[in-house]
Amino acid sequence: MQKCFDSEKYLKIQKKKIKERIRMFDKLYLEFGGKLIDDQHAARTLPGFLPDLKIKLLQEFKDDAEVILCINAGAIENSKIRADHMISYETEVLRLIEFLRDKGITVNSVVITLFDGQKKAKDFAEKLKDYHIKPYFHTFTKGYPTDVDTIVSDEGYGANPYIETTKPLVVVSAPGPCSGKLATALSQLYHEYKKGVNAGYAKFETFPVWALPLKHPVNVAYEAATADLGDVNMVDHFHLEKYGTTAINYNRDLETFPVLKEILRRITGKTIYYSPTDMGVNVIGECITDDKAIQKAAKDEIIRRYYRAEADLKKGAVTPEVPERIKLLMNELNITEDDRPVVKDAETKRKKSGQPAAAIQIGKKHITGRKTTNLSPISATMLNALKTLTKIPDEVDLIAPAVLDPILEVKNKISNFKETHLDLGEVLIALSICSSTNPMAKKALDNLDKLRGAELHSTHMIKDDELVTLSNLGINATCGTELDIA
Repeated sequence: MQKCFDSEKYLKIQKKKIKERIRMFDKLYLEFGGKLIDDQHAARTLPGFLPDLKIKLLQEFKDDAEVILCINAGAIENSKIRADHMISYETEVLRLIEFLRDKGITVNSVVITLFDGQKKAKDFAEKLKDYHIKPYFHTFTKGYPTDVDTIVSDEGYGANPYIETTKPLVVVSAPGPCSGKLATALSQLYHEYKKGVNAGYAKFETFPVWALPLKHPVNVAYEAATADLGDVNMVDHFHLEKYGTTAINYNRDLETFPVLKEILRRITGKTIYYSPTDMGVNVIGECITDDKAIQKAAKDEIIRRYYRAEADLKKGAVTPEVPERIKLLMNELNITEDDRPVVKDAETKRKKSGQPAAAIQIGKKHITGRKTTNLSPISATMLNALKTLTKIPDEVDLIAPAVLDPILEVKNKISNFKETHLDLGEVLIALSICSSTNPMAKKALDNLDKLRGAELHSTHMIKDDELVTLSNLGINATCGTELDIA
């Protein structure tokens, strides 16, 4: 896909913007919204945006920054999952700790927020000690959200333990939304001012992009991505009234701003921000190099979100309102499911073969596959794609039956029901085994990276483990809601 976002420019001017905000205070608490690593939504919506661009930005400040990670005790208790990798929030926190340390970024601590005695949260706190991370427990803030006198007191933010920090930039991040980042930052601010430290707060949020129009597809894609949270983009009327400039924010920030503004004034003794947009430091809108291409990418993402919401509804993971909300957004932009070409390709293959099928688009190449005796439709399609990229004839077997059969035999021994098809991860392992003796298999594996950014659709529900593998390969996958039970 054509790059239409300048990551190098973004790093340069974003670093400058954060430095300007740091200079306003002795210590800055910077709330990092969205995903800290693997921000695939941003990468898909803004082609050229690197999934780990936020980490690259943090590395620019690694000598002057430390990270506090927040996780909601309820998310631990309910085993909340990060859908793109199918891992729990607590596993994601541990992954973040290891990843950040590997990049030379200091992880200060983990705050377990909204704690109310949950056993799983206590167990997770004990596990953190194995990572040499100090856990903190924050309870619900007394008086929140209306009783500012209580909130900004020793009964409110003051009831939370103070987290010792030593660097001028403290990044507050989390594995997902509703993790208590804002409350943690403000609690720290309260304690800092009691100690005589001139501390400040700012927000680093990727979406919505304040400098783009309200109904720009990039901003609408954010609404589609957060349809389960009920986020709605709005004009920041506080910003418009104060500065006469139109800026885009979203409902939750606008609704809470009057209280947040007063909380900050009570803590710091002065008014620093006059709008939610004032609090932000993101300059993402300045780095778009091809708006037409960006709009197309964002519309594609909205359609993908619709298909995923429909699949999640089938699984019982969301309510019917989620896909309905995304469908309304599609109507606003005059786009439909038919605007995703691989859907038609997959359905045509299914009708022709009489089997569950899938299709993948790599640039201008459209490749299909169907369920076979040993392969899932995803596995078959991916092998066909690798053959096409490697210019291997269709009749050539990349994986010998002598390799496939023993894997199926073992799979059946450890499964509770008879398995007759290998999923994508198993097929890639088998292909890697064959590559040691089969030069064509080796060439095919070498082309695996060329699948990054490809579009794929399955006529039937894709299994979770295959979805994770596709995500890890950088393939944008969607599926129908029929179950493959044969």
